[in-house]
Amino acid sequence: MEINKKQGYFHLILVLIIVVLDLLSDYVYGGDKQLLSNFQLPLNFNRIVIYTATFTTYAVNFYIVSPFTLGKKHYFRFAIGVLILIVVFGRVRYLLEEVILYHFTGQHNYFEESRKFLFYTFDNSLYAIKAVLYSTLVYLFFEFASNQTRIHNLEIDYNKAELSLLKSQLEPHFLFNTLNAFYTDLIDEQPKVAKDILRLCQLLRYVTYEAGTEFMPLSKEINFIEDYIYLHRKRFEDTLFLEYNVTGTISDQPVPSLVFIHFVENIFKHGVVTNSAFPAKISIIVTEECISMETANLVSVAEQYSASGIGKENLERRLSAIFKNDYVLRYEQSEDVFRTFLQLPIQSKR
Repeated sequence: MEINKKQGYFHLILVLIIVVLDLLSDYVYGGDKQLLSNFQLPLNFNRIVIYTATFTTYAVNFYIVSPFTLGKKHYFRFAIGVLILIVVFGRVRYLLEEVILYHFTGQHNYFEESRKFLFYTFDNSLYAIKAVLYSTLVYLFFEFASNQTRIHNLEIDYNKAELSLLKSQLEPHFLFNTLNAFYTDLIDEQPKVAKDILRLCQLLRYVTYEAGTEFMPLSKEINFIEDYIYLHRKRFEDTLFLEYNVTGTISDQPVPSLVFIHFVENIFKHGVVTNSAFPAKISIIVTEECISMETANLVSVAEQYSASGIGKENLERRLSAIFKNDYVLRYEQSEDVFRTFLQLPIQSKR
């Protein structure tokens, strides 16, 4: 909201500057008489029409065309958008000047032949391009400032996570050496138990050492989730009811590290996973464009399950810093069922 207010003030100031400069040009070329004529009756409605068409085009480009073209790096679409905006400018001016204003004054500003679509649009293209240029430069300025803020926040969050990771690594070698000793002792006599210890060791090693970077290959994140679920299956034995499905091609697509485990962990911490009539559900779908994850589980009566909280806020802030608005995150609760949905775009390999 604060950013939108600042943008609004900036736009207002820019409008005032453009109008003042326009009036100043009247003074420079026509003196006091030309300047004061703008404030005498009858008003210069043709100039008001130009301002209206200009700032309409400005707003459409800033709030619609640029975000959906330049914001997504679709430069060819932006070029098409500019052509459409030139037409928009011409149509807005034509409606106001040659239709509405003509209705009240009975006078056209353009003679009949010049009111044809192609000539009228071309004749107004310079005004339109100025409006597009102003709004594009302002949009790029705000995008640059917003990106700098996101990068700064991401660096702060990363430093906090790194500090937290360092704290969690107090004497990790002792833990891994102990687990390896157990694995060595049990591998011959109790191979199943040894295998479980090895899987636990892999899970801890991934969290402690590997997942410290901002992005990890999807394949490793999936393996981590499966190790996590596997150990919980050992914990619950035959009382765990969980449907886990992965569809699509799993390879080295870069994804934010330890994001998906947030939803899996919440199921086991806050959800009911021992109800055979309503098993918990985890579904991961991978396409060429995006990675989606859906979860559903019963909510424990003893839990105050909420879509708000520090974990959710931190996750949203991290995803916003990485993807801006190009992601989907939903939390829904109906009666005693809690559902989540996350969709992330496929990032280019880093």
